[in-house]
Amino acid sequence: MRTIAIVNQKGGCGKTTTTVNLAGSLVADGSRVLVVDMDPQAHATIALGFDPEVLDENLYEVLVEPPDSPGSERLAEILQPWSDALHVAPSGIVLSALEQKLTAERAEARTERLAAALAGVEDRYDYALIDCPPNVGVLTFNALRAAREVIVPLETSDFAIHGVQKLLETIALLSDRIGHDLAVRILPALYDGRTRYARETLQEIRELFGDLCFDTVIRVNVKLREAARRGCPIHDYARRANGALDFASLAVELALTPPSEVGWDAQDAQTPTPGQDREVVVQFRDPGAQDVRIAGDFNGWVPDKDVRSLVQAEGPERIWTKILSLPPGTYHYRYVVDGEWREDPENARAVPGPVGGRNSVLVVR
Repeated sequence: MRTIAIVNQKGGCGKTTTTVNLAGSLVADGSRVLVVDMDPQAHATIALGFDPEVLDENLYEVLVEPPDSPGSERLAEILQPWSDALHVAPSGIVLSALEQKLTAERAEARTERLAAALAGVEDRYDYALIDCPPNVGVLTFNALRAAREVIVPLETSDFAIHGVQKLLETIALLSDRIGHDLAVRILPALYDGRTRYARETLQEIRELFGDLCFDTVIRVNVKLREAARRGCPIHDYARRANGALDFASLAVELALTPPSEVGWDAQDAQTPTPGQDREVVVQFRDPGAQDVRIAGDFNGWVPDKDVRSLVQAEGPERIWTKILSLPPGTYHYRYVVDGEWREDPENARAVPGPVGGRNSVLVVR
């Protein structure tokens, strides 16, 4: 059984949509699939037509038991069949109490619950897809401990890219902590190809993550929401819709690339050491400016913090050179010119800032 965790610490990026509709497409291709809903919000459970409020038991009853207890074998008892080939291990709000319940236990015991439970049913399914909550806590730890593969849905926006880079570092640390490798892949999602911004961002994602990216892109499609409201995967609701075609493509691509052929694992993404940082040089030219500083998410938006500065003159023009030491990643920044915040006039890549204006975007490879 291939066990795959669908992870992103950001909410609203398509984790549940990916879990449910990938499951439906895999089943349509002849696979047996178990959807494991590890999110206390129970969105995957609801998207498959089950009301968590009326179910007598859910994953809490399974995960609250120690891995070596008879109760840990109860997973099969709480499974709900959506069809003969698609089952769901449902969630509920009570699952949010699990972390507090397990705080007194050893870290290993806390994070092995799901792996032990899935071991008892692994001969029944070809795939187990784990829908994770939008945070990195005990529930996500359990999912990563049970999985060998990770899919990170990534919406096509610059802020999402930056968040995923941090998530990859976190997964690497967790992988080291839980003692096994995780093959990680990026799935571009919520893509609207009608906008130049989305097209440029998708290109940036492919350049930044390379072979980590699936070739498949999940387009924005209202039919995906309609299918979730009907309690079924999109393949069983509107199989000719863009969403159905995209997830059918993803299912084929996933089946053709087992984890042994994925060219990256979490150990390659350890937090960079100072020796891995890149020296980045940017320049600002203005004959009338008296003071130029730089601020960005790389220095907490504190002008010129951790920045080396040089000022030189070329005739009437003054040039401010800013030297940064940064690990690979995507960064947002602005110049502060005589107390006024400005985007970089020599950098065409910019995005709207969260409090107005535009932030320039710096990609370090």
